[in-house]
Amino acid sequence: MNTADLMLQKLNNRKHNYSLDREFYIDPDFYKIDLETIWYRDWIFAGHDIEIPEPGNFLTLQIGEYSVMVVRDNNGEFKAYHNTCRHRGSKICLTDKGTGAGKLVCPYHQWTYNMEDGKLVYARGMTPEFNKSEHGLKPVHVEARAGYIWVCIAEEPPDFKEFGALFENYFGPHDLRNTKVAMESTIIENGNWKLVWENNRECYHCRANHPELILTFPEDPAATGVEGMTPDSPMAKHWEYCESLGLPSKFHISEDGQYRFNRTFLLPGAQSYTMDGQPACRMPLNPRATKDIGSMLLFHYPTSWNHGLVDQGVSFRVLPLSPTQTQLTTRWLVHKDAVLGEDYTINRLSEVWIATNNADRRIIQDNAAGIMSPAYKPGPYSVEQESGCIQFVDWYSDTMKTRLGSSKSAAKLRVA
Repeated sequence: MNTADLMLQKLNNRKHNYSLDREFYIDPDFYKIDLETIWYRDWIFAGHDIEIPEPGNFLTLQIGEYSVMVVRDNNGEFKAYHNTCRHRGSKICLTDKGTGAGKLVCPYHQWTYNMEDGKLVYARGMTPEFNKSEHGLKPVHVEARAGYIWVCIAEEPPDFKEFGALFENYFGPHDLRNTKVAMESTIIENGNWKLVWENNRECYHCRANHPELILTFPEDPAATGVEGMTPDSPMAKHWEYCESLGLPSKFHISEDGQYRFNRTFLLPGAQSYTMDGQPACRMPLNPRATKDIGSMLLFHYPTSWNHGLVDQGVSFRVLPLSPTQTQLTTRWLVHKDAVLGEDYTINRLSEVWIATNNADRRIIQDNAAGIMSPAYKPGPYSVEQESGCIQFVDWYSDTMKTRLGSSKSAAKLRVA
């Protein structure tokens, strides 16, 4: 039985509300099919538009085997290309972020490309028969909404229109286009990307592991889960209040479960994720963002979860590195005019999530180490406390079964 068929068999036989079989978290062939079936076909969060504010700026990211560069071209538009020279394959942009000179120049042999369309415009020493028009950069689909940039390396990307409109609606009021990245942190978590997501989708573990976070973030499963709200619940009342301020807040989850928007309340008296609950930055992101708005939450599988607060935005980007390693990049955004040392300090802004990320890194490593044992068997989730985990694993299972089950995918994704 080939790997794709084995995955389908295991997914079809998975117990309801149980975790996945061991192979899904450690097996290289299962990981390769994850990449081909999800990561190479869905929209991936690349970064924030404020990270490449001027023409000639670029950022890069690694999506499985593919290096991608996102540029702001000379017209101020965002374009994305595979970061592979059409000469002998060298990477063109060698750093996470940088500034070009209006062209994309390969550092190896100086083949030069337009930013606007990826066309090859200079290739020294080639024969007269050489056709530059046949050697342009390979494009990548790119979309920008409300301060975020998304890319998709599939030939035919999923429709972005509905998600993009919702993203503008929910995150637009936080005015993240008029922010700056106050701090960025990248860590490597020694576990499969799905373990990173399962850990994120519940706060069942928070009391024992995140004393900093639960000073402000509610352990209420409604904050991380996907339960419906009764009209008189604290969450429903919070939505009603925030929407009266012009801040879209009510729970919205996509039909396929891939993304969810939901504004959650913080604990009484808390306005932001800080040790005392008070704002980390004195300049609000938006005048409508009063002190009691809580946090605007978004998850988008497989790549990002996010928080929009009165004083800051916090984005998290997940990228797979191997069957048992995942990269997590966290960015803290503050108002573009906020002054370091006067309006905010890096420690106060980031200390809660730095501590939380470090604890989660240990948790995920320990979780992965236990799953490495042949004694591991899938276990049951707590329906009360881990509905977010159930929802994520159901989304993963349903997505994989649908895509692997088609004859076209099965033929394409066979692994010896």
